[in-house]
Amino acid sequence: MTRKERYESIIRYFRKEMPEVQTELEFGSVFQLLVAVILSAQCTDKRINQVTPELFRHYPDAHSMAKAEVEDVLEYVKSVSYPNSKAEHLVAMARMLVEKHQGEVPADMNQLLDLPGVGRKTANVIQSVAFGKSTMAVDTHVFRVSHRLGLVGKKDDTPYKVEQVLTKNIPAEDIPRAHHWLLLHGRYVCTSRKPHCEKCGLVSVCPSASLSLSSDGNGSQH
Repeated sequence: MTRKERYESIIRYFRKEMPEVQTELEFGSVFQLLVAVILSAQCTDKRINQVTPELFRHYPDAHSMAKAEVEDVLEYVKSVSYPNSKAEHLVAMARMLVEKHQGEVPADMNQLLDLPGVGRKTANVIQSVAFGKSTMAVDTHVFRVSHRLGLVGKKDDTPYKVEQVLTKNIPAEDIPRAHHWLLLHGRYVCTSRKPHCEKCGLVSVCPSASLSLSSDGNGSQH
């Protein structure tokens, strides 16, 4: 099977199985989405969704969060990973939004990357989810699943390289959904420690499936 054929098969599968898909993060505005994505780094969406309701009740927008002290925000995010640095980033980010963008989250990639706490993955999520742009955010799930499914090669060893290859091979209209397809597949089926190949609908086209099914089941060959 060529890589082109593999892409076509996998995209066809996800179009059928997940025609409508979206982030599992809960938010009420673009600003709240940005806050949630920043908090979600190396943390589960489930945990973030437990934290943000109270955080957003006190700081629903950039203007209110910009007036907060880091210690105030920390009280609401202390149960997430790296709470101190994330609290600092959130307050600094909100203040920059107020100072430079009238409190609104910009759609421009470079302006997003200027914001404290915002890296390329976060910026791509915002562009895709909030503004409908064909940008591919590559987190650990997307990175892992892309390699296991043979969508990228061994030389594509950074998130940016994976992003470039996926963007080149996935139709632009599918890219906003494709991020969630791969992420959710990695979160619930093609999991890190032990991929659940026995319940995966992509076994027939996955070059890693035979390794997993013939191994002792610990996923160590991936």
